[in-house]
Amino acid sequence: MSLSEPFIRRPIATALLTLAVVLSGMLAYARLPIAPLPDVSFPTIVVSAQLSGANPQTMASTVATPLERSLGQIAGINRMSSSSSRGTTRITIQFDLDKDVNEAAREVQAAINRAEPLLPSAMTSPPSYDKLNPSSAPIMILALTSDAISQGQRYNLADEVIAPRIAQVEGVGDVNVGGSSSPAVRVDLDPRALEHARLALGDVRQAIMAANSNRPKGFIDGEQHRLMVDSNSQLFDAADYRALVLRDDGSGSVLRLGDVARVTNGVEDEQRIGFLNHQPAVLLVISPSAGANIIQTIQGIRDRMPTIEQALPGDARLSVVLDRSPGIRASLNETQFTLILAVVLVVLVVFVFLRSGRATLIPCAAIPVSLIGTFGVMHLLGYSLDTLSLMALVVAIGFIVDDAIVVVENIARHLERGEPPFRAALQGAREVGFTVLSMSLSLIAVFIPLLLLGGLIGRLFHEFSMTLATAIVVSLLVSLTLTPMLCARWLRVPAARERPPLWQRLIERSGTLITRAYARSLDFSLRHRRLTLLSLVAVIVLNGYLYTAIDKGFVPDQDTGRLLGFARGDQSLSFQAMSSKLDHMRERLMADPEVDRVLGFIGGGRDGSSSEATLFITLKDDRSADTSATANRLSAMFSDTAGLNVFMFGLQDLRAGSSSGSSGQYELTLKSDSLELLGQWSPKVTEALREVDAITGVDSDSRSQGQAMMLVVDRDRASRLGVDMAAIDDVLQNSFSQRKVSSVYQGTNQYYVVMEVGKAWQNSPQVLKQIHVIDGDGNRIPLASIAHLERSTTPVSVSHEGQFAATTISFNTATGVNLDEATTAISNRLDSLNLPVDIQADFGGSAASFQSGVAAMPWLILAALLTVYLVLGILYESYIHPLTILSTLPSAGIGALLALMLLNKPFTLIAMIGIILLIGVVKKNAIMLVDFALDAERTRQLSAREAVYEAAMVRFRPIMMTTLAAILGAIPLTLGTDENAALRAPLGISIIGGLLVSQLLTLYTTPVVYLYLDRLRRR
Repeated sequence: MSLSEPFIRRPIATALLTLAVVLSGMLAYARLPIAPLPDVSFPTIVVSAQLSGANPQTMASTVATPLERSLGQIAGINRMSSSSSRGTTRITIQFDLDKDVNEAAREVQAAINRAEPLLPSAMTSPPSYDKLNPSSAPIMILALTSDAISQGQRYNLADEVIAPRIAQVEGVGDVNVGGSSSPAVRVDLDPRALEHARLALGDVRQAIMAANSNRPKGFIDGEQHRLMVDSNSQLFDAADYRALVLRDDGSGSVLRLGDVARVTNGVEDEQRIGFLNHQPAVLLVISPSAGANIIQTIQGIRDRMPTIEQALPGDARLSVVLDRSPGIRASLNETQFTLILAVVLVVLVVFVFLRSGRATLIPCAAIPVSLIGTFGVMHLLGYSLDTLSLMALVVAIGFIVDDAIVVVENIARHLERGEPPFRAALQGAREVGFTVLSMSLSLIAVFIPLLLLGGLIGRLFHEFSMTLATAIVVSLLVSLTLTPMLCARWLRVPAARERPPLWQRLIERSGTLITRAYARSLDFSLRHRRLTLLSLVAVIVLNGYLYTAIDKGFVPDQDTGRLLGFARGDQSLSFQAMSSKLDHMRERLMADPEVDRVLGFIGGGRDGSSSEATLFITLKDDRSADTSATANRLSAMFSDTAGLNVFMFGLQDLRAGSSSGSSGQYELTLKSDSLELLGQWSPKVTEALREVDAITGVDSDSRSQGQAMMLVVDRDRASRLGVDMAAIDDVLQNSFSQRKVSSVYQGTNQYYVVMEVGKAWQNSPQVLKQIHVIDGDGNRIPLASIAHLERSTTPVSVSHEGQFAATTISFNTATGVNLDEATTAISNRLDSLNLPVDIQADFGGSAASFQSGVAAMPWLILAALLTVYLVLGILYESYIHPLTILSTLPSAGIGALLALMLLNKPFTLIAMIGIILLIGVVKKNAIMLVDFALDAERTRQLSAREAVYEAAMVRFRPIMMTTLAAILGAIPLTLGTDENAALRAPLGISIIGGLLVSQLLTLYTTPVVYLYLDRLRRR
């Protein structure tokens, strides 16, 4: 008894079981999350620390180094890098992909606690950490604008009112508020007024600290009531601080803070600003949580926005300036249309070959049942509806219908011999049951290497492989249960008709002519076996040559219509000068006919520098070029702007572990244990790479040439006057570091009083002559009397990679240049520089993943071949016949590579998946032929030549059907205009090209190889 027989004999049970599968799949489909790509969550944690006023070298040595040493003890760290700039250190820790991010967070917090005693005591808050997925692009950006309320109030509304409510929406992972900083009371001191009043900066700081207190005050416990004790010991507003008494000589002359300073309600850091087109704005950048349904998350945010807007002042406007859902919806709809179109084309192929409506409906019924059943398994596995999983379903249509076609065609052959439908179904299903099982199991075996592959590539394509394997398994079960049952009930013995319709006669005549031509050509190839075998050898050699010659890439770029940009001023550029250049840049961008809106912020970026701006640019839908080409054009538009470098690239849903804030899509990292040597060679390498034509937007995070003013203290004179270095550092910090001198606790938040000398006094180093320091006896000593000024250079930022000094060079590929050409050109240029052995140069991020992917490609294909051989050898209990089946594969490879080269497409990871799929498709055709030939030799005692010739002729129709079904099923993958069309196209091109060539060659080479290997087996 075959597996199919119980289902053929019990049609009601089979139908109800099928209905249960369909209903559960439909329910699961409604619950599947929607995303642009599978969730490739890098377990990454960013540790942030602030020390107001500290220079980058101080931050690197006193903050970054102790933290790095403590964090470096955590197991499972894949990469650790840090960037220290003015007052800020960011340490990015990327863990192995199998590391649980919550466990990693606990270990990071423990490491921070261990390092805390070694950190500077002047830090007002301990280091903090955030979980981050650097490969995740923002799904939504909101802008808060107002013409009436201040910058600090806008930030306060965004931080306290809007961000917490958005963070509560299911699927929101992080809400980053940028474009300003928290409200603060700012005290801008006038050095001349202080000198006239004979007050030092330290005196003012002490007075502010003493006047603003928030200590516990206890309670009074009376006979009847307990009374809490409180006082007006806190000052909340700038007006309160203005009236603060600094000195009262008792004669009625009172010196208040407002007499020596400009006291205003402002923000903590005035060098952080945000903008939307021409308006000041506070931006809320929203990122998704792992596994979130992005469409539902964005809709949830939009549903909550009316409630949030009601809590805002009347003149505050909250607007959506970036929304990923339209692009994702368009891509999803396009892929679903591709799926439907593939089904229609495959159905047409089946109808043309079977020429019967009933016979066509049966394999076509297997398609929706198999697809819907796959949705149920996808839900159980926690997968999403994304570009790759839907691509897997589109490709699966050809495989799904293959199994059903083989079963229906064999049953139809028995019907044509006059057998009744029920017996034909039992006999036909029994004959091809093992064939269908062999085809499906060997096809699933193709994906085993991909499923076992680790790293980014394995994580990225795991969902694709599992979805396709699931669809094949469901299809196998449907083909052995539902399909033969329907054949037994729906098919009829062909009735004798006087004259078939014209279209049937034309199809039959064409089929007969093609079959006769194939019979004659097959007979010729069997008579000239050596020539046929030689052509196979030539194909194998040509495969190797084409693989080495074809251009290679990582993953095709998406045409998202969104750009991430960085505007970098000269290292010594002031905030005021940078703001002016940015205004000019915005004007030019807004005037471009392909730009829809421009938003961004200064400060708070990669290194917190006030001479760097981060931009988000949305392009119009009717642009003339794709996103990458537009980014290169807009970047080049500012090449004539003195003192400003602009870098742009298209935002992608997948960025393979690139540094957060990287100004390019790809990275090259230079590492050395010698900071001096790295400082010498980093500019040389950067300038050399800017000469490489294959890349654009070359930028380095090495910022070692910032201008500095060194205060050179005469230590002997200072010692005689009783002035120590700590007092000098303290007065400088009070003057220029936006020092937080006191805390204000109001409502649910904490604010600060920020003190420094006024902006008018910071325009020139000569202000140092107006500043006094206090000696041990309380006397005021002019700073100029014990020190002089010298100009020097200093790093604007200091970077570490794995506790080594490091420089990251970012770049983009030029228009029309693939990543393989770019990395080769970079490697050649580095070789010509003869870098010292103490400097190590490695590609990072997506470029590193590309190199590892290129190295893994041949091994993956070889592993797939080996796995298929093992499975076929087990199924056929033979060492020889699996080689006959595998001999069909070289022709598929050459077809795929030639098609890609003809259409000027690089060999990417997506195309490699196409090659692996071809292994399965072409192998299935060979299995049908070999399986029939072996059965004919065993049961009818035919010779090997007679058996393989009859097998080729009998299986010619199903082979042509399955091949054409796979080709037409892949054609829709090459069509489409949505943002993910470029991702799907290489898969369709490689499948179509591979099948066209393999179909032409393997119909002749497989019988010849079968005969040669059969002769070898009989020796």
